[in-house]
Amino acid sequence: MAKGHSLFIADLHLSEQRPDITAAFLLFLQQKAIDADALYILGDLFEVWIGDDNPSPLLTEVATAIKALTAQAVPVYFCHGNRDFLLGKNFAKRSGMQLLAPLTVVNLYGTHTLLMHGDSLCTLDIGYQKFRAWWDQKWWQKLILSLPLWYRQHLARKARRVSAMDKKGKTSDIMDVTPDEVPKVMAQYQVQHLIHGHTHRPMVHQLELADGSAAQRYVLGDWYSQSSYLDVSADGWQLYFNPLPQV
Repeated sequence: MAKGHSLFIADLHLSEQRPDITAAFLLFLQQKAIDADALYILGDLFEVWIGDDNPSPLLTEVATAIKALTAQAVPVYFCHGNRDFLLGKNFAKRSGMQLLAPLTVVNLYGTHTLLMHGDSLCTLDIGYQKFRAWWDQKWWQKLILSLPLWYRQHLARKARRVSAMDKKGKTSDIMDVTPDEVPKVMAQYQVQHLIHGHTHRPMVHQLELADGSAAQRYVLGDWYSQSSYLDVSADGWQLYFNPLPQV
């Protein structure tokens, strides 16, 4: 029986260094997602992903929790982010998640909606988009995953340091979505509603498409200082923010 609403989250950046975020996510699965028709995770669930063969206890804990949710007839859908683009079919099977295409249109209670992580909309960040085009190649991903686990861990630590330094030299508008790109993509997929994460700037944006029709862009929040989610039902769409539990 349909419960009447679906939940959307992104940018939790789960890691061993932030047990409070993990605790908040597990609580969210048990108390909020259990009553939903579906849970959509739109990328960057993890701070970094070095392969499905990573024996980290955190991955086991998260996979077990998501699997328990799907066992209660709540499907969980996952769209890759720029931090966990290497998450593969093995972990998806282990956790019970269903992998989505980078851009996916779903019917939300009569409203066709485009789902994505959101990084592809940041076209002004030319350096990042060049890097993104590189790691999006299947042969490159296969090559990286063929490396020893210890070396992938080394590469991940290095990549995080480089990313942190790179962000310091960029203005906020470069790291945000390109305004002109949004209506273009929405028109391409013939939708008037878009949900994404990545920018860590939760908000509901009103815009007008080329044909004059009104459209809405819902940006999900990160979980660094709160647990943020979007609740969608036939009665309305609402962004929520809750404080993280004390760990």
